[in-house]
Parts: sequence; structure tokens; C-alpha cells
Amino acid sequence: MNAVTDNLSTDTGPAEIDPAEALARQRAGALLLDVREDDERAGGFPAGSSGVPRGELAARIAAVAPDRTRPILTICASGRRSLLALETLRELGYARCASVRGGFARWQADGLPVEAGVLGADAAERYARHLVLPEVGVAGQQRLGNARVALIGAGGLGAPAALYLASAGVGRLTLIDDDRVERSNLQRQVIHADARIGALKVESARQTLNALNPSVRVVTHAERLCAANVEALIGDHDLVIDGADNFPTRYLLDAACQQLKLPLVYGAVHRFSGQVSVFDPRRADSPCYRCLFPQPPSAAEAPNCSEAGVLGVLPGVIGLLQATEALKLLLGIGELLVGRLLCFDALAGSFRELRLPRDPGCPGCGADARFVGYEDLAQVCAAD
Repeated sequence: MNAVTDNLSTDTGPAEIDPAEALARQRAGALLLDVREDDERAGGFPAGSSGVPRGELAARIAAVAPDRTRPILTICASGRRSLLALETLRELGYARCASVRGGFARWQADGLPVEAGVLGADAAERYARHLVLPEVGVAGQQRLGNARVALIGAGGLGAPAALYLASAGVGRLTLIDDDRVERSNLQRQVIHADARIGALKVESARQTLNALNPSVRVVTHAERLCAANVEALIGDHDLVIDGADNFPTRYLLDAACQQLKLPLVYGAVHRFSGQVSVFDPRRADSPCYRCLFPQPPSAAEAPNCSEAGVLGVLPGVIGLLQATEALKLLLGIGELLVGRLLCFDALAGSFRELRLPRDPGCPGCGADARFVGYEDLAQVCAAD
């Protein structure tokens, strides 16, 4: 018998060994068993270890270690769970086992070999509160990391939406806006700063997002969405967030999303009220923007942004709801606001939900709707 692996506890009391000794025993043939949860291992784990969460140990250990005479070393984050795992193994007939003192924390501190997890140490720590959610977990966080979201507008709605999508780990954010930062923007467009007045909004937003989460790729287009560029700018994405401040852009965006089969997360604000919905052309039951507004309003029906005004916090509420719907879409969880219009009244402090069924006669998605090309409508201002 190998002298290194033979010297393992076989009594019923706890047996702990230092990480360096555990590494020597592992190299001599012992099984190093990481009993942390999968989300913890996503940030990194001892090289060559096998992962079985402690709660699943009784059900899975036979497949991992069919030979009950093989030496087993248990390791967790700090050494407490591995001792409990040790007791479970002994009850199952695995007598030659020990726990690694100090766990993975000491293993790393001692400079012993480590393998990178599927997310990496930074991501595992950054998204720790996501990873423990069964609806997200490691697989969901990976989906977010691979996702591509286009945000139309880096203003009142785009600002909070972009901040929270970046912090959630959405891998690529494309910002499309041709405006520059003005002092009057700062009352509600929280992604910008006083020192950046006069700068392009997309560049100002990029600086903030990169500072918040350097792992997110921020792509910027300092141009206005129009018939000539709409497909090129939004085509290579998983979904689009509507943070536009005018009706012509929204009608153009709706037409493009219909053609490209891209989900569109709609949001709008005016004075003290706002509304949110999701238009998903991949679903047969989903309405589109023109089911809500069949025809563009006249200039008289759409008050000028500066004249109508908007409560500064309102775009934050609506933008965060848009980000929430975007994350649900990307993760495939929850009940989306498809066929529903969620309305928020800031003065009343109340939400109201309206049914928004698909209109069979809709000029955008109805049975008789015909796409004849993109059109740049005359500019009409809407509040943002």
C-alpha cells in the first residue's frame, strides 16, 4: 500500500489534513472531492478535483467513486462542509477519507494548483446573487454573457436599462444615439455626468458602463436610427430595447423588429406616467407597436419634450422594468409583458395592467399587412 495514501483516518472522528498533504495524496491516487455547490465551482476549483455538492453526495458518490476502498479527500470553501461530507462518506462505507483543512480558501492561499471555472473567479464573485437563483444559475449567467442587446437611445430610459443590463452581465450592449449630453439631461439620464456635458451620449454612457463592469462589451453608434441603417444597426442582436424619444423612430423600429423577428421591449414616459410592454414577433399571439398606436399622432397630439416635462425619477422606474423584461427574455423565465400594457402612475403610486391583444387589422402585423420598405416619418416629438 502506498505510504502517502494509506495514512488516512478510518475511525469515526473527524480527520483533517493540510492542503499541501492533500495535494500529495491526490497525486498518489486519492480522489479530491469538491463538495461546494456548482455556482461556487464556477469561479474556480482545485486542479483535478471532482465536484459533487454535499447535499447530493449520498445519491451521486457511488458513480464518482464505485470503489469504497479508494482514499477520498473532501474540500469545501472553508473546511466546515467538508467535515460534514466526511461523516456522510463514512456512513456510506467509505472509511479511508479525510477533510482538507481550511478548504479552497487556504488551498488558494497556499498557491496550490487551481483550474478556472466556467465563469472565472471575477464573474463568480460579481454574479454570486444570480448564481444561487435556480432560475439563473451558472447556465443562465452564461446565457447572459453570450447575449447581445441593442438599446435605442442613451437617455432617460436607456440609462437605467443599460446600467442594470451591464451589471447583470449581458455580454454585449449596443448603444445607438446621435445626441450629446446637455445639462437638462442630468435630471433623469443618470448614466451621464456634469463633466461630460457636450460629449456624445453614447461615449459618456460607454465610460460609465465600462467603469461599472469591464467585462461587458459596449458598442457605440453615434447616429440616428433611420430607414437606411436600421437593419444594419439592430440585426445582429437577440432583442431590442426601445428608449427612443420620438414616434417616427418607434414606428421604424417596430417595422424592423417585425421583419427581423426580434423581440422589442417598449417603454415610454410622459410627465408623471409611463408604460411598458413586450412585442415579440416570434410569437403568434404577440401584438406589435402599431396594435397600440396604429397611426402616428399629429404634432398637436404629441407635446414637445421640453414643454410637457417629466418627473426625473420616472424614466428610472420604466427603464428598470424594461431591463427586467429583457433579462426574462434572455433567461427564458417568468411571464413576459406580451399582450399586456403595464401602466405606472407616479402621483398615485399605482400600477395598472391593460390587455393588449393582437389586432387582426393592424397595419403592422395584421393579416393584410404588407411590408413595402422602411420609411422615415416626419419628426414628431414625444416626452422622454
